[in-house]
Amino acid sequence: MSKKLCSADPKASYLAAQSEIDTAVARVLASGAYIHGPELAAFEREFAAYLGAGGVAGVANGTDAIELGLRALGIGAGDQVATVANTVTATVSAIVATGAQPVFVDIEADTMLMDAAALERVLRAEPAIKAVVPVHLYGLPCDMAAILAATRHRGARTLEDCAQAHGSKIDGRIVGTFGDLSAFSFYPTKNLGALGDAGAVAGGEAALVERVKLLRQYGWRTRYVSDEHGRNSRLDELQAAILRVRLARLDRENAHRARLAALYTAGLAGTPLQLPALPAGRTHTWHQFVVRTPLRDALRAHLERHDIHCSVLYPAPVHRQPAYRQAATLPQTEKACAEVLSLPLHPGIGEDDVARVCAAVREWAPA
Repeated sequence: MSKKLCSADPKASYLAAQSEIDTAVARVLASGAYIHGPELAAFEREFAAYLGAGGVAGVANGTDAIELGLRALGIGAGDQVATVANTVTATVSAIVATGAQPVFVDIEADTMLMDAAALERVLRAEPAIKAVVPVHLYGLPCDMAAILAATRHRGARTLEDCAQAHGSKIDGRIVGTFGDLSAFSFYPTKNLGALGDAGAVAGGEAALVERVKLLRQYGWRTRYVSDEHGRNSRLDELQAAILRVRLARLDRENAHRARLAALYTAGLAGTPLQLPALPAGRTHTWHQFVVRTPLRDALRAHLERHDIHCSVLYPAPVHRQPAYRQAATLPQTEKACAEVLSLPLHPGIGEDDVARVCAAVREWAPA
């Protein structure tokens, strides 16, 4: 019987570094310091150095990273924030949590990322937009040069959503260093994943990063004295220690993902599937290998019969969900959400597994 393949497997990431992670966890347990201690301080320094960012503030999760990052940029009640709708609800729920209103921008047909020309049109139509949250999706970076040109022209701040783009680059520069701030999720299935919830905000301006650190713990500069309204959003010592181990392995694991993605691209060439776009100058880190077909559900069912289980990120665009429904016209977004399918791709699979998936796809859709 063939083994079950899934589009993500967080346990495989743990097993790949089990000895190092177990040692790091034991070190924290023995230390007696479990919140905002030396492991968090070290991870913040190491992750900032990896990104080439001025500073990093660890927080409890990626959703909080977006919310607190926006708050640090001065976004609040009555403001508008532009983003895309083919993202996890967290991006939009974080905007709403600040008191701001989301405004949705359509995506490019090939990359499925924020369309800078569409953003220009939205910014002209909605001059009250104070910030833009481009989402680097599936590991592919947005066209940040075009997006920043649009936002700066209109005086809007930019916060990059890097939850799926750990280590992705534009012309050799790692994403998360282009906007005013950037938000990272370290959910267990991410390329850089914790073994629980964790997140971070990165930025080049020290004052903004320090403001996030103020907001993440009740607005305290002096313990038990709140200078302003903050909250509890702390990245604990256990997760920070685990992330330090996984950060040291990130480039190696991203390279493995890239090798598998190249095999998928070659193995699926000539099929009716739309394969991932690779714009010049952008380094994909393959958080997901996403194909597109109008017959997505039929392909998914066929693969499941072969014990190959695929994810759909994301089936319902946020502007069509009951909690955030808007009458936005986003044809490319809606088309993408109806067609995307994530094939298995994570550190726990190998070349033979990719070949098996390609064979099953070709059985369903021969060239």
